[in-house]
Amino acid sequence: MSERPRIAIWWARRDLRLEDNHALFQALRSGDPVLPLFIFDTDILDKLEDPADRRVDLIHRILGSLEHRLEERHGGLLVLHGRPIKVWTDLLTQYDIRSVFAANDHEPYGIARDKAVHDLLKAHGIPFHGVKDISIFERDEVLKDDGTPYLVFTPYMRRWRERFDPSLAEPYPSQDHLDRLHRTDPLSFPTLADIGYRPTDLALPELDAGRDLLKDYQDQRNFPGERGNSHASVHLRFGTVSVRELVRRALDVSHAYLNELIWREFFMAILYHHPRVVKESFRPAYDAIEWVNDEEMFTAWCEGRTGYPMVDAGMRELAATGLMHGRVRMVVASFLCKHLLVDHRWGEAWFAAKLLDFELSSNNGNWQWCAGSGVDAAPYFRIFDPARQQERFDPQLKYVKHWVPELGTTNYARPIVVHQEARRRALATYQAALKPGPLRAPAKRTNR
Repeated sequence: MSERPRIAIWWARRDLRLEDNHALFQALRSGDPVLPLFIFDTDILDKLEDPADRRVDLIHRILGSLEHRLEERHGGLLVLHGRPIKVWTDLLTQYDIRSVFAANDHEPYGIARDKAVHDLLKAHGIPFHGVKDISIFERDEVLKDDGTPYLVFTPYMRRWRERFDPSLAEPYPSQDHLDRLHRTDPLSFPTLADIGYRPTDLALPELDAGRDLLKDYQDQRNFPGERGNSHASVHLRFGTVSVRELVRRALDVSHAYLNELIWREFFMAILYHHPRVVKESFRPAYDAIEWVNDEEMFTAWCEGRTGYPMVDAGMRELAATGLMHGRVRMVVASFLCKHLLVDHRWGEAWFAAKLLDFELSSNNGNWQWCAGSGVDAAPYFRIFDPARQQERFDPQLKYVKHWVPELGTTNYARPIVVHQEARRRALATYQAALKPGPLRAPAKRTNR
C-alpha cells in the first residue's frame, strides 16, 4: 500500500478565493503541502427544496474557477459531497493530515459542525485552526465595558470604530505562496448532477465597489432605479471578495458604506450570542402576536401580485435575479408583516430560499428589525406606506416600470389590501399582543 501523503488542509467554506485569504495563508505557512478542500454538505443541501438552486450552481462555478487556477500552480481542489463528519473520517484514512485551517463560522449549525470535526481531529492528534476571516471583528471582540454583548447598533458601531485599527484590514498575501500547495494530478470534480442539482443561467453579479460608487453611496443608496448597488453582499456571502478589501475601500470614501459592513457584523454578534433568534423573536412579547397568515395573500406577495407596485417590483426582482435593492427589501418586509399580518418568519424563510446573498444573521436581523421583534428594531407603529416610498425613492418609476411593465393597464393586479385599513388592523393587532409602554426611537438603518 502506498504511503499516505503528508498534508495540511485548507477547508474552504465561505472564503472561496485565493487572494487575501486568512485560513489559506496560515495553511501555506504551516510547513506542510496544502490541499484545498470543499465539501458540498448534505446536512445543508438536503434541506434545500429547489434542485436548480442558484446558490449551489454559483458555488459550483466558483469552485470550477478555483480548481482551474490551482491546477495552473500544479495543485488541486478536492471537492467532496456528503456529511462533513463522514467526509473527514474518510480523509483520515487517505491522507496523513498534519493540520487543518478554516475560517470561523458564527452560525449555530456551523459552530456545531466545526466542533464535531475539531473533536474528531483532536482524537487523532490533529490541530484544527479556526481563524477570523469573514468579518473584521467576531464573537466576543466587541463588547460593552461590563463584558456583555451590545443590543443597540449605535454604541456597537462606536465601539467597533474605537477598536478598529487599519492593520486589521491589511490583506493576507495568500496568493504569493501558492508554490506550497500539495502537488497532485487533477482531482475528480463532481458535476452538479452528481450532487443532485441542475445548472441555472445565473452568473455571479460583477462586483462594483469602486471609489466613485462608494463616494456617491450616501446619496444614491436609497434609489433602486439608480446605479447605487455594489453587489458586494453576494461576494461577501461566498467569500469571493475579502471584507478587509471592502473596509479599506470604504474607510476614506463612504461613512455610510462602512456602516453597512458594521451592521453586518452587529447582526453576526447578535446571532452568535443569542442563537435562539433563529426560531424565536428576540423580544419574547412579539411571539404573542396573532398573525393572520393568509396563505393566498402570502402567495400573492411571493409572486409580486399585491397591487402595490414597489412591493411587486421587489418580489419580481428577487424571483428573476436572486437579489433585491436594500430599501425595497425594507418595503416588502414591512408590507408582509404589517399590511398582511403574516409572520415575519414566513418572509424570512422565503428570502432564505431565494436570496443569492443570504446570510442567516443579516436575514434574521433585518426581518426582526422590520417586524419590530428584534434588537434595536423599528417600533411596531412604524408602518411604511408603499405608495409614499415609491413617490420618494422611485419618482420616475424607473425601477417599478422595469419589473412591473403592465403598471397602468387593466392587466395589473388590484391592491389586495387597502393601506389605511391594513395600517389600523396592524396597530390593533400589535397593541393587543404587547404591553403598553414607551418605546424609544430605534437606530436608523443606513440603508433604510
